[in-house]
Amino acid sequence: MTQPCLTPILIIDLPQIPLRLRTTAHIPLWNKQRMVTNFSGHPYFRRILHSASQLTVEGFCELKSLGYLCGLVSEKGPNSEDLNRTVDLLAGLGAERPETANTAQSPYKKLKEALSSVETFEKHYLDLSHATIEMYTNIGRIRSAKLVGKDLAEFYMRKKGPQKAEVYLQGALKTYLAEGWALLITHTRKQLAECQKHLGQIENYLQTSSLLAADNHLTEDERTHFCQEILNFANQQTEGQGEKVILSMHSFAQLKTLHFDPPNAVVHVGGTLSVELTLLSQMPIPVQVDQIAINVHFSIEKNSYRKTAEWLTKHKTSNGIISFSNEVVGFPLSRNNLPALELYEMYERSPSDNSLNTTGIICKNVHMLLRRQESSSSLEMSSGVTLEDGAHMLKCSNLILEPGINRITFRTQAKEPGTYTLRQLCMSVGKVQFVLPHIYPIVQYDVYSQEPQLKVEPLTDSLLAGIPQKVKFTVTTGHYTMKNGDTLQLSNADAMPILYHPESKAVIYSNTRERVSQSTLTIQSSEKITSIALPMAPAYHVIEFELEVMYLPSAPVVAMERENLINKDLHRKSKEKQKADNCMATVDQKVTIDCPWSIYSTIIALTFSIPFNAKHSLLSAGKRKYVQVCVQNMSELCFELSENNLKNSGNYTDLQLVPLNSESQQLIYSKQSVFFVWELKWMKELPPSLQCQFLFSFCPVTSEEQSFSLKPFIYEFQVENFFTLYNVKAEIFPPLGAEYCKTGSLCSLEVSITRLSDLLEVDKDEALTESDGYCTTKLMYEVVDNSSNWAVCGKSSGVISMPVAARATHKVHMEVMPLFAGYLPFPDVRLYKYLPHHSAHSMQLDADSWIENDNLSVDKNVDDQADSSSIRSRGSIHSTTSGEHKGLPMPRLQSFSSGQVFNSSTGMQILVIPSKDDHVLEVSVT
Repeated sequence: MTQPCLTPILIIDLPQIPLRLRTTAHIPLWNKQRMVTNFSGHPYFRRILHSASQLTVEGFCELKSLGYLCGLVSEKGPNSEDLNRTVDLLAGLGAERPETANTAQSPYKKLKEALSSVETFEKHYLDLSHATIEMYTNIGRIRSAKLVGKDLAEFYMRKKGPQKAEVYLQGALKTYLAEGWALLITHTRKQLAECQKHLGQIENYLQTSSLLAADNHLTEDERTHFCQEILNFANQQTEGQGEKVILSMHSFAQLKTLHFDPPNAVVHVGGTLSVELTLLSQMPIPVQVDQIAINVHFSIEKNSYRKTAEWLTKHKTSNGIISFSNEVVGFPLSRNNLPALELYEMYERSPSDNSLNTTGIICKNVHMLLRRQESSSSLEMSSGVTLEDGAHMLKCSNLILEPGINRITFRTQAKEPGTYTLRQLCMSVGKVQFVLPHIYPIVQYDVYSQEPQLKVEPLTDSLLAGIPQKVKFTVTTGHYTMKNGDTLQLSNADAMPILYHPESKAVIYSNTRERVSQSTLTIQSSEKITSIALPMAPAYHVIEFELEVMYLPSAPVVAMERENLINKDLHRKSKEKQKADNCMATVDQKVTIDCPWSIYSTIIALTFSIPFNAKHSLLSAGKRKYVQVCVQNMSELCFELSENNLKNSGNYTDLQLVPLNSESQQLIYSKQSVFFVWELKWMKELPPSLQCQFLFSFCPVTSEEQSFSLKPFIYEFQVENFFTLYNVKAEIFPPLGAEYCKTGSLCSLEVSITRLSDLLEVDKDEALTESDGYCTTKLMYEVVDNSSNWAVCGKSSGVISMPVAARATHKVHMEVMPLFAGYLPFPDVRLYKYLPHHSAHSMQLDADSWIENDNLSVDKNVDDQADSSSIRSRGSIHSTTSGEHKGLPMPRLQSFSSGQVFNSSTGMQILVIPSKDDHVLEVSVT
């Protein structure tokens, strides 16, 4: 037979067919396939294809209705009434149209043939069903194809063909699951369960029955029926053990929470761990469970024996409760998880008169709601669950699982150290096992075998030296059992005695910090060893007791006053020193402890903070010398100081240290400083340096009377070159004929430098020149004004040759100009030793150039140089003539030690009156 070629004219002529028979059954199948292949790419023909597919569906539905009407789909075939109805229907068709009368496969003949017998109806119905599914699939309407497939599955079930029906039911169920149609899922599962039961697929049928028993869209009786189906199979008596059926637990019960006791899920070897599960039973009736088991995977890491309970607890939950996500059973992609509909109104108006033609609603996110799931894997709960075999299991037997929340408690005794991971949960009901294949999030508990440990820690934030303070000893027994006679042997240190009180107690705690017992602590002390008897305690317990220790700050803090360590250098480093002054000095005291569980000694280091910071300074008044010691309390406590004393370590009998402090006891508060002053008196010449020792006793103000004596705080320091060598005095005279100095007027400045002593050992340096028993030294003077009150006119510095003899005096005159009115302090006069050059790249310059040139080697404060140069930059009349002499030797300037130069003009002021022609009056008040 020649295959006619289908054209769009055929589709356009289709409406000419009578309404009852308007169906694509009139179009041969090969013509439809050819039409889809040839024209599916063009938009116009795609609209034609959608129309043709709609007509195909209408024809399929009409033929299905006729089959049910005529009894052609029933299991027993048509009865007499159905046959009469078929005859009447065929008679009502009338005669065939003349244009198709000569066609062998006309629609009229096909319809009469389909209604003539059950076999021909089944043939035409299946051809039309498959054609409809193929048409929908080719144009991308997968869901419509699945819907036709579901009707086809119902037809196969009526015709006793469950094998063919299962394929279409599974496809429809997958689509409904993907889109979250709850009622359709329930209905399709019921059909699938019936199909699986007829096929004898026991495992699949039981899994589907489990899902239906947990489905709230069914009635209570229907749920109970499917649950009873599972129980009936589980309780069947078979010969021998038989093979167990393994099903997924998701539909049977849900794991809600898991609670560890102890909460940190860490237990020692031999300890007991409790695991409580909270299960939500989905079954409508109570279920007798033979056994609930948790499969546990054991792993041991390298060096895991070194891990302690504290280390293992770091990454655990605080309350020991682990929650699991709740998923709707059987709906992994339910409609509740889909995004909300985005609906918008749509209007179409006529272009001519703007009248409303059509209106409707558009869903803009339909691509998110209706996703194609054709190529994805099945979303139905897989029944291919595997049960792991493991040597470690937590079991609980003979339970009744009630509908709703159930709590099951497992208890196990830890045997081997390592990490235990809970992998699977299995419930056995007769021959059926419900398995949760993976427990997520990961749930673990740890078993440790701890070595005995000793920990010594202070009860306060920091230990202060010199006062008794409590220290807590914590002995963790670990796997060791404390026996009678076990002791801690502490090596005694002279600087840190251990204070024993008869009422000292030792408390024993369990591993969970529960108090077990208390016993009196026995301590025996000898010259070198302190023995502490430990109470008897079982393994994995904790022994705690407290003792008082005291560090004696008898080690001296030595401070040296060097030649270059002067007040100006201290000022230059004030920022760094300020940071150091705000912190207490610390001393580490190590104690060696011998423990009964080890042949090795344990070394414990305790850090003590020195509560005081002491510093000294040398004060001068002409030849008279004073030593001042400043004691600063760096701690947060208040102390009472007593028995302060300054001693001369050199035992010079001609030296007297006269204290100028009247009070013998003084209170020093937190962050407060107390000063002590002594005057130095001597009858004969002393060595250039003195070794001094300052000491005082102290105790906290809040402490009670102590039964032991406290050793004093000792501060040792050395004072060098403390003799006064020169006295510098400055005087300012007003201009001739004037009574007062005036601003803007030149005044005379006289500087007198007087030698106060004969040649001393300290004078013997590079600057000393000796000729015929007559000794001279070179000095350099410098006049600076840091407060910018004076302008030094002319040379502000110079070099003099000074005789090294008592009462030798040298005077220098220069002119200064006051810049402000008021009582102005005198300019500062500084004195340096002038030493000859010591390198080849020095330069020989005049006095002014030595100061002004940046390449000059001056052993003095950098800040002073900056101040001096700033003064010169402001003084316009100052001489700045200097030449560059490269390659010449360069002199050196060396500062005197503190106390060697006494400036008797320090603090002096002179009255300066303003000039009469000044329009603006500036007064300096100091």
